[in-house]
Amino acid sequence: MTTTQRPLSVLVVDDHPDSGESCADLLRLYGHDARVARTAAEALAALDAFTPDVALLDIGLPGVDGFELARRLVAFLPRRPLLVSVTGFPHLEVRSRESGFDHHFLKPFDPERLVRALEGGRVTAVARVAT
Repeated sequence: MTTTQRPLSVLVVDDHPDSGESCADLLRLYGHDARVARTAAEALAALDAFTPDVALLDIGLPGVDGFELARRLVAFLPRRPLLVSVTGFPHLEVRSRESGFDHHFLKPFDPERLVRALEGGRVTAVARVAT
């Protein structure tokens, strides 16, 4: 299972180790460069050597939640990544959209739908400028 388009660099941030790693493994099967962080601090530290096209963020992170992490990523990076919220909490889709997320997924989500969303959003993700 590989994609015919340019591979994406994806930062997966999830405090649950199995969820983060399995999501990254899925993305790697499609040829993408996926890296995992378990906290907002780890995610921000990863930016020293990695500029993601996509940030797939668990909303329910301890400490700094996914909404605040998205804000920090957009402020820090030279270009705005495609922002994808992932949560086990229902009823956060409107808040995700209002916070600037491009896509919202409720756990458990369909992996094929995630891959299609990432690949469909790739051009706009690269073209956006951080605000």
